[in-house]
Amino acid sequence: MTVPRTICFGFLAVITFGTILLMLPISMSNGGWSDPVTALFTSTSAVCVTGLSVVDVGKYYSFWGQLFIVLLVQVGGLGYMSVTTFLLLVLGRKFGLKDKIALQQSLDMPGMAGAIPLLRSIIATTLLFELTGVFLLMPVFVKDLGFQAGVWSAIFHSVNSFNNAGFSLFSDNLIGYVRSPMVNFVVSTLIIFGGIGYQVIMEMYYWMRDRITKNPVCVVFSLNFKVATSTTLFLLIFGTLAFLCIEFNNPETFGPLSFPEKIMAAWFQSVVPRTAGFNTVDYARMHAASLFITIVLMYLGASPGSTGGGIKTTTLRVLFSSTRAVLQGREEVHCYDRQIPLALILKAVGVVVGSLILVLVSTTLIALTDPIALKAPGGDFIQILFEVVSAFATVGLSTGYTAGMSVPAKLIIVLTMYLGRVGVLLLMSAIFGDPKPTAVRYPEANLLVG
Repeated sequence: MTVPRTICFGFLAVITFGTILLMLPISMSNGGWSDPVTALFTSTSAVCVTGLSVVDVGKYYSFWGQLFIVLLVQVGGLGYMSVTTFLLLVLGRKFGLKDKIALQQSLDMPGMAGAIPLLRSIIATTLLFELTGVFLLMPVFVKDLGFQAGVWSAIFHSVNSFNNAGFSLFSDNLIGYVRSPMVNFVVSTLIIFGGIGYQVIMEMYYWMRDRITKNPVCVVFSLNFKVATSTTLFLLIFGTLAFLCIEFNNPETFGPLSFPEKIMAAWFQSVVPRTAGFNTVDYARMHAASLFITIVLMYLGASPGSTGGGIKTTTLRVLFSSTRAVLQGREEVHCYDRQIPLALILKAVGVVVGSLILVLVSTTLIALTDPIALKAPGGDFIQILFEVVSAFATVGLSTGYTAGMSVPAKLIIVLTMYLGRVGVLLLMSAIFGDPKPTAVRYPEANLLVG
């Protein structure tokens, strides 16, 4: 079996196993069997670190069901190949070339060198951030819910935050904590670090270590680090200013908040589309312009090698640099004094086009099959598009539309979440195989474009 097929079937296997676990009476708060579609939807959402849900997780599932969701989110965030590799390392098995190639592709690494040490660093980094999040959230949740429920809520939300999933044990998600600086700061920080990529975190760590120890040999940041951090920072600032301006006087969102609380709420709403589905305001009450900006931010997503989804910040930067090169009349694409290879530009174009096709097809199918959409043709388009992009980018934000969808529409969302997690290009490679090298070269021809 090829590496892309191994990864794709691996995620399917974990989703299937999770569906079975969530159907069991032990997972249900009422002690009965769960609806298969609901279990499949929740399992897919957890493994794909999305966070979309058609039920109230805190009430629908028992402690064991919630624990299964946390474990599925953890497996989905680390990646199927990462978890499998880690377990095999614990068992003492040695790795062959095929195993290293599979791990390299699943981690979005440019090469195979250092894959195993990187995996160990990923596991350690994940545990460090999640445990830190737990201890910081505990005082807030223990005060409101009591010790046992507060500790479990801290664990649940910390794991979901760092893995960029948006499951919450509260019926209103985190709306009740819109005025809590600690919850807003901790959750948003975990989301940012979880979505910026493990390699970026490691480069940042090595830079800080050299600064503290005054090492004369300083770390030189990679192009990936520069692009991921600068693009992420720009999108966060842009989103914060946009939400603050649009929702400033909205009586159903930012209106009742003080000015510092409005800035905090705008910051949080700018962070979560990239790509974790927590929310401290009701998205169903937000202005249509805010929903559109959220759709754009969700589509762009996080950075490569992270727990987030979307087309990725580096893809956006490659296309932006390519556009700038065209406008300047240059045939080479440069970014931070480095030339971008043509193969990388073509891959970025393929990611964007493939993703757009997936979003358009899913949105159209839901609009044609869901009874809610059929009753109000055109009226619910923005909501349908919002839910589809949220599913594709594995975000988990919702205006409340998903819970009322028909079974066919829910299955379309399930498929969209899966395709968004494994990636369109990887799926095509799994189906059709890698392109075979050829010596044939065709003559060039001009074509009118634009």
